[in-house]
Amino acid sequence: MKTVTQNPADDSLDRALRTQSEMRKRWLYILPAVFITYSLAYLDRTNYGFGAAAGLAQTLNISSSRSALLGALFFFGYFLFQIPGAAYARRRSARRLIFFALLSWGILASLTGVIRNFWLLAVDRLLLGAAESFILPAMLILLTNWFTRAERSRTNTILLLGNPVTLIWMSAATGYLIHALGWQMTFIVEGLPAVLWGFVWLFVIRDKPADAAWMSENTRTQLSQQLEREQWLLPQVANMKSALRNPSVIWLCVQYFFWSIGNYGFVLWLPSVIQKGAARGIAITGLLSGVPYAVAIVFMLLVSHYSDRSFRRKRFVWPFLMLAGACFLGSYLTAAHSFWWAYGFLVFAGSCLYAPFGPFFAIVPEMLSKNVAGEVTAVVNSCGALGGFVGTWFVGLLAAYTGNSRAGFLFMSISLIIAGVIILCLRGPTNDTLTTLPVGSRHPDTSSPRKPEPTP
Repeated sequence: MKTVTQNPADDSLDRALRTQSEMRKRWLYILPAVFITYSLAYLDRTNYGFGAAAGLAQTLNISSSRSALLGALFFFGYFLFQIPGAAYARRRSARRLIFFALLSWGILASLTGVIRNFWLLAVDRLLLGAAESFILPAMLILLTNWFTRAERSRTNTILLLGNPVTLIWMSAATGYLIHALGWQMTFIVEGLPAVLWGFVWLFVIRDKPADAAWMSENTRTQLSQQLEREQWLLPQVANMKSALRNPSVIWLCVQYFFWSIGNYGFVLWLPSVIQKGAARGIAITGLLSGVPYAVAIVFMLLVSHYSDRSFRRKRFVWPFLMLAGACFLGSYLTAAHSFWWAYGFLVFAGSCLYAPFGPFFAIVPEMLSKNVAGEVTAVVNSCGALGGFVGTWFVGLLAAYTGNSRAGFLFMSISLIIAGVIILCLRGPTNDTLTTLPVGSRHPDTSSPRKPEPTP
């Protein structure tokens, strides 16, 4: 009887193909769930703008400035709990934290359509912001546990695509739901999916490759080793106190504050601006509001692809923020003369606002070691929440006092140009072309961590 022995080269090829196939499964198991979760968060975060446009202030008999405060209180709550949430996600479980957040914000979002008292509604909006504050830092920590540097801008972008994609269908669906059911029932209907999805999330997602039953032991080991090798390239940071003394971290916080002034002011007040300018009703307002986000999706995918391909981050952030600021200025200059010219500038401004999110959120984990990167991302995002509070409240306040949107868009224009200048002038490891240690490299001396060297 003959014994057939398998060629070692064929066996090695089979293992490599199996590993490659299992690596691709990460994109099918992790990213759709991440995308849907962030989409639901953004739905319950931004439908307030449509409620305001549909007459929330008149129904509750509150002033325009109080309505603007209700929209802004979300971001104050969003600011409060991000850092402890990120610490829990890193030390314990991002999966369980996000499950809790889904249940909490779904219930609180639905209550927005039930509560009639201003102060109770203010508390509800504050707690809604607190519940959603866990999501972005925990999601980014989860993605760094599963994906490498060469994939980071694209995976961040798929997560953050939940923002413009949601705003496209939400803009149309919420407009028609408000037309058919009223703004109160719309809030209730749009809050319930988050509660149901929470149980799907808990079933599908695992915190790290070691917990994934759908990956072989060999693949889990290879992925974990590659992620660990990438950590060797980073300067080691002892604790959060040391990280917060890093000038680049401070400037990123300031930069994201100004970026978020423009971003959230744009998202929450665009429907009201379009409704007043076009005078076509809330349904067509929803359709017109969706156009900037459709264009933004294309921009985000292209920018993240080329950022990962070139291993560069900064150069894919600051030009788009400058362009967004210039377009807001164009909208400011043309708003008094032509709605459609002003609207065209807003379409391009919105697209440029979203384009650089993927590369931007890749900066911190490629600048700092993982023992602090999650919490530092939370600090940066918390400063963005403060910017969102200022942008939402102050843009609404300017509209209430001036009777038009022009002053608000000038304010957002200046904020975005400042944000672009800060990123342009940022110094540190983010200027380097990123590299990854080859497989089989020995662990470098941890007493003198090696930084990636630029390649031509």
